Amino acid sequence: MKTVLSSPVNGAVGCHRAGPRRGSLGAVLMGAGAAALAGAAGGPAWGFTANLAPAAPQTIYLQVGVGAFTNCYTCTPQGTPENNATVNTVSVTVPSTAVGSGTAQAMTTNSTATQSFWDYYVYCSVPSQLYIGGFFRTAGGSTTAAQVTASVPSALTDATGDALPFSQISWTSSGNGDTGAEPFPAGTFVGGGTQSVGAMSSNTWNESCWTFSYKNTQAFPAGTYSGTVVYTMTAP
Repeated sequence: MKTVLSSPVNGAVGCHRAGPRRGSLGAVLMGAGAAALAGAAGGPAWGFTANLAPAAPQTIYLQVGVGAFTNCYTCTPQGTPENNATVNTVSVTVPSTAVGSGTAQAMTTNSTATQSFWDYYVYCSVPSQLYIGGFFRTAGGSTTAAQVTASVPSALTDATGDALPFSQISWTSSGNGDTGAEPFPAGTFVGGGTQSVGAMSSNTWNESCWTFSYKNTQAFPAGTYSGTVVYTMTAP
């Protein structure tokens, strides 16, 4: 039996790390127009992953952008995840003089999520970063890792039907105080299918902060291009 949780390019459904510190898409504006995509204290640092004590019931939680928790996971009383229907965007406006120049354009998000629900540590910086994180907790021992995937349309489109390939969007991964490998690593949208964006070992909390950019390697007609990426977490 599988447990599946889906989050439209952002949102959350039902942690962070103690000790060492670690941390959708929106719009691309072309020339006079625009383009939109829609779619997570001390000591050594690394990409944030924390171990969890097994507890019933088995639970998975995925948050991309703004999420909701009753309290932080390591707080007293311990927090529990809640549903959040918010869909955040990541966007950029490309000046008409730079369209198709090959100079990547930094994208920003309207997400306000900076703190981790693991311990309220300020892990991400907005508007430059988008939080992605969550946990996979079993009622017993270890099991196969939960997978996080992105369902990506082939292209973003504008009101007149012009298309901008999703492969023009990529991201880096980090977090405040992090070094080393991230649980949700850097990547590029493939477009037109489902791609892996990370995995969570059983009984762990994992999180990263994504910084998106628009490659800007082609000139497209002026307009507002939009598309939605849906992130899904699947556990055995």
